[in-house]
Amino acid sequence: MTRTALISGGSIAGPALAYWLNRYGFAVTVVEKAPAVRGGGYPIDVRGTALEVIRRMGRYDRLRAAHLHMGRMTFLRDDGRRVASLRLDRLGGADGGDTELPRGALTELLYDAVAGDVEFRFGDSIAELTDHDGGVDVRFAGGGTGRYDVVVGADGLHSNTRRLVFGPEEQFHHYLGHCFAGFSMPNHLGLDHEGVASTAPGRIAVLYAAGEPDRVHGFLSFGRTDPPFAAFRDPAAQRALVASVFAGGGWEVPRMVAAMRTADDLFFDVVSQIRMPAWSRGRVGLVGDAAYAPSFLSGQGSSIALVGAYVLAGELAATTDHRAAFAAYERRMRRFVADNQALANGGASVAVAPATRRGLWARNQLYRVAPLLLRFGAFGGRVAKVKSSLTLPDHTADPALTAR
Repeated sequence: MTRTALISGGSIAGPALAYWLNRYGFAVTVVEKAPAVRGGGYPIDVRGTALEVIRRMGRYDRLRAAHLHMGRMTFLRDDGRRVASLRLDRLGGADGGDTELPRGALTELLYDAVAGDVEFRFGDSIAELTDHDGGVDVRFAGGGTGRYDVVVGADGLHSNTRRLVFGPEEQFHHYLGHCFAGFSMPNHLGLDHEGVASTAPGRIAVLYAAGEPDRVHGFLSFGRTDPPFAAFRDPAAQRALVASVFAGGGWEVPRMVAAMRTADDLFFDVVSQIRMPAWSRGRVGLVGDAAYAPSFLSGQGSSIALVGAYVLAGELAATTDHRAAFAAYERRMRRFVADNQALANGGASVAVAPATRRGLWARNQLYRVAPLLLRFGAFGGRVAKVKSSLTLPDHTADPALTAR
């Protein structure tokens, strides 16, 4: 009998998991609250072990074709004076294999890999889950029900599936002391495949030009002792909070704040990780940010999601015992996740927005000597090691698993 799986979340981990489960003979449904595949979005990285996952999907050439080939990142003082300039293609190690692409390009690549083979329920979400010996009974918010052998939450940092099964987010949410607002705005400076960042104590403003000649991605990030949970669901409060923090800023900050106030693509969130003692309960499991978000400070969120999806699918395919499959998935992934999350610990104070002028001075000195360190391979070595620290099991070589 064909086994069935419901995946909540259609961004990165969800379609990747759907691809592998479908390949291993599962009948897969993906439920996604957005009305369609999400395009656009800020640039993301695919690195290390995750590149091998894409190769095994047969999509590596398409991934590389979308590579942005970013040039440099220039760091400025708050008044616009230059501090240092670094080559972006060397910051994560000098192996040359990392790929940076628009988030929408990756989601479209993954969706195209499963389109026609996997059922998608767009504009919907899970309202209720009932786990029992015969499967998981699901009631959808948009109406209708279904029964599945397994359900997997791949629905991000603020996972609805995790809340329904494991309880409130706060018990797993580890705030790293920073908030950020991302949005697009006109490219007034004429930037081309480069980034510019202006930093004052406790805050950083970034313009990132990823290939669109008329538009840039703007980021305003700042330190804050407590997470502003009250602002999560109130865009007006988000805009007001960011504007108050950056009031009086120099360089392009006033123009960025004005653009943020009216942007129709504003994305506001906290810099946080998800840390859980277990990633499954009964027939329901979690993958990607829903289970182990590392925060954007690690630069590894998308890569961990792709690797986790591949490993989880293989373990589910290898046995009909869902408990054994989820346990094996955790054993393979735990160390890899912990190492990647560790990349972000302390990173906010060192690399993003040091809270004091002394800390900012120390960071600037590091950036000034970074080109020399890069030349001798002494900068970014830890990242290069961690991103490839997991050896993938080759489920694709097992004819007993590969049904398609």
